[in-house]
Amino acid sequence: MKKPANYILLIFLLFVSCSDNTIKYPNVFRYNESKGIATLDPAFAKSQVLIWPVNQLFNGLVQMDKKLTIKPCIAKSWEISEKGKLYTFYLRDDVRFHKNAKIFPNGKGRTVTAQDFEYSLNRIINPKTGSPGAWIFNQVATNGIVAINDTTLQIKLKNPFPAFLGLLTMPYCSVIPKEAIDYYKQDFRNHPVGTGPFRFKFWKEGEKLILTRNPNYFEKDTNGTRLPYLDAISITFINDKQSEFLEFLKGNIDFISGLSPANKDELITRSGQLNPKYKDRVKMISQPYLNTEYLGFLLDTNKISDKNSPILNKKVRQAINYGFDREKMMKYLRNNIGTPATNGFIPQGMPSFSDKTKGYTYKPGKTRELLKEAGFPNGDGLSSIQLTTTSDYLDLCEYIQQELSQFGIEININVSTGATFREMVANSKLEFFRGSWIADYPDAENYMALFYSKNFSPGGPNYTHYDNNYFDKLYQKAMNETIDSLRYQLYRQMDQIIINDAVVVPLYYDEVVRFVHNNVKGFESNPMNLLNLKYVSKTH
Repeated sequence: MKKPANYILLIFLLFVSCSDNTIKYPNVFRYNESKGIATLDPAFAKSQVLIWPVNQLFNGLVQMDKKLTIKPCIAKSWEISEKGKLYTFYLRDDVRFHKNAKIFPNGKGRTVTAQDFEYSLNRIINPKTGSPGAWIFNQVATNGIVAINDTTLQIKLKNPFPAFLGLLTMPYCSVIPKEAIDYYKQDFRNHPVGTGPFRFKFWKEGEKLILTRNPNYFEKDTNGTRLPYLDAISITFINDKQSEFLEFLKGNIDFISGLSPANKDELITRSGQLNPKYKDRVKMISQPYLNTEYLGFLLDTNKISDKNSPILNKKVRQAINYGFDREKMMKYLRNNIGTPATNGFIPQGMPSFSDKTKGYTYKPGKTRELLKEAGFPNGDGLSSIQLTTTSDYLDLCEYIQQELSQFGIEININVSTGATFREMVANSKLEFFRGSWIADYPDAENYMALFYSKNFSPGGPNYTHYDNNYFDKLYQKAMNETIDSLRYQLYRQMDQIIINDAVVVPLYYDEVVRFVHNNVKGFESNPMNLLNLKYVSKTH
């Protein structure tokens, strides 16, 4: 008897689904990365998009817990010399690289040694690598990373750098085997070999990335159970936020991070609370986030074709800062998730944040006054300014565009894709751009480094090419100050200089907001919005 066509289709779909990774690995955590993933090489883990998967695949000498306290990782202990320039790390001897038949004898991952860290960290420094993280080793002495023996590593600095231990928690400082780079070369980006709780399984770019449990992972929980608990992580790449949200509601994605126009009004109330109708299905996790959202100006005349560009005029930049209402923006566009950035560039949550730093609030009279002083009364004669953003922040930029138009400040908005946008910002190709800076470590040096003249991009975070000798002197003084309270005073002085010069337009200090299904256990948040899945499990 001939089977009907719809019966044959059903059998085919069942066959396909049974061959899927979610059947082979039933305890799978699923999330979506709408911006896409360009590489899994930790040397290039510059943005949160890349840090999240890299954090599952690799480990470094040290790590941060959910309270941002620095804890042992592959280094079980360390010593810092009295002068703060010599760090000695003592490594565990039970950490192994992931299995890989192409690079290790019999495919078994070998034991990690101090020599591996010497190689890995020097690879970041090597200009041939082209790592955007090379700048974090600016204070390391020449040939200052040395393996004393298999389990002892020393790092010597040129000068004391109080935030250095925090720097080493960054994914750039992950350990990798030299054999993998020798074999895969540039293709290491899609054949990662690390030591992390999960190992690489499958990646079809733009569609799906699968990481599976590392059965030989060295860390255990407080009960002595080997981590991680999950069988696998499945990452999809749906670039439409509305589609992503619908997949979350259907249960095909386990969590979503942050708010977008696609889900903001549906998931949370105007006061910033979870919509009551989802309480039986979803948990909302929120806390202050070490992230400042801002608009940045490129101030390098060598990079700007129009030497009369209005963004080179400080009074015009100040006028823009005074020309829109941040509180109204947060209420109507962000449902009060986050805090209006009316102080400095350093976000709330940082120990050195100060509400005494005098920032910008909405002052329409001041905007008009500054435009007149700049020679553009009511915006007359002021050429248009192009602001480049990604689609995620289009609503904020359109709001600012509308607010500034009442003063005769014409903003043209250009929407770019994530990867292209990040490349243009990193290489100082945009004169006015939407930016965000997530702390790499909980010290405000990380924020001040964006304006230090020796950190010009590419290779450094000074995307604005701001160059101020006095600011640089304060920065250098802060790096030699080991007393936290005195160093914080210097940070606040530097922050006020940035605000006075209107190098950026601070928008808001962000808040970590995560929505996760109730069947997900052990899922936590932290002020840096790191994704740590080694303690996560699921019930069915």
